[in-house]
Amino acid sequence: MSLHPVMAQTTQRVDTSNATFSNPLNIQFGDPYVLYSGGTYYMYGTGGGADKGFASYSSKDLVNWKNEGQVYFHDNKNGWSDPNAGWGGAYWAPEVYELNGKFYMFYSAQWKVNPTDEEENFRIGVAVADKPTGPFIDMANKPVFDPGYPIIDANVFFDTDGRAYLYYSRAAYKHPVESQVADWAREKGWFKEIEESWVYGVELKPDFSGVIGQPVLLLRPPVDLNDKQAEWESRSVTAREVNRRWTEGSVTFKKEGIYYMMYSANYFGGQHYAVGYATAASPLGPYEKAANNPVLQKNTDEGGVVTGTGHNSITHSPDGKEMFCVYHGRTLRTGDERVVFIDRMEVKDGKINVFGPTTTPQKLPSGVKTDNSKDTP
Repeated sequence: MSLHPVMAQTTQRVDTSNATFSNPLNIQFGDPYVLYSGGTYYMYGTGGGADKGFASYSSKDLVNWKNEGQVYFHDNKNGWSDPNAGWGGAYWAPEVYELNGKFYMFYSAQWKVNPTDEEENFRIGVAVADKPTGPFIDMANKPVFDPGYPIIDANVFFDTDGRAYLYYSRAAYKHPVESQVADWAREKGWFKEIEESWVYGVELKPDFSGVIGQPVLLLRPPVDLNDKQAEWESRSVTAREVNRRWTEGSVTFKKEGIYYMMYSANYFGGQHYAVGYATAASPLGPYEKAANNPVLQKNTDEGGVVTGTGHNSITHSPDGKEMFCVYHGRTLRTGDERVVFIDRMEVKDGKINVFGPTTTPQKLPSGVKTDNSKDTP
């Protein structure tokens, strides 16, 4: 199968003599995910010029990126999606994991099995390749599993005991939820109901052919207005953008025995998209949301130019010493187009801090060779 000629070669220009870079990167991805494999970073995401599938970029330093073209095509021999359904088939939020010499892409798309003609019929699939640039071929001609409702934003966590867990977001579609925020919006005459998306987790079979047990509800928007998380997680409603509250785009990692789940709330197409996190003592919770949420949000209130910050992944500098939050956002210049940002983050004393969003020059990730570096023999 030939690659579709949909994308021009693009790299991010930086002045390595000064050893700095500035956000945003020159990549038009939503939902960016970074894999580090064999000394090279690979980025995957929604859009980026892909035609009913997914594209990838590669980099040695997290800053200069080479376009690798389209790496997943919906019409591979096991394709299960419907490219003619809404949102162009809704090929969203791919994440790629390396395991036993193979590369596995988890993603969401519209399922072609749709007897009730649902507008949002998203499910999660998994495709496999021999190298991070594909081509990725679906492992089966169906999604990983069918929970009976639309789901998006797959994230897989491999625990130290060898077990794997799939986290996903139940779409807000046809999921109205009663809450004090919904009551308040009704009283104002803004919305008749508020639909919500919730994050679930479930154990994966070792061969990714299905799940083990039943999904567990892990995160949802607050029910009570006096909940300390209610203000920031309800901004899309209180700003009258849309009658939905989201919990989506989760990413889970473990540090010093604590499980951290970062997640995004509010409308992905609006300015209030933001990131918070919750912690737990086990991979399937219960999770407690953090007091310092949100840890990443728009900076226009402080004179900045960035809005819509969210759906992040996590990576580390080439020497492993620095942790980075990789996310999409919008600037005054990019308008509605989502572009990629990378900013440093820190996990200390059970707390996450993200040092962003930034658009000013910052140091290259630690361990990156610059023009002034001398190659060691």
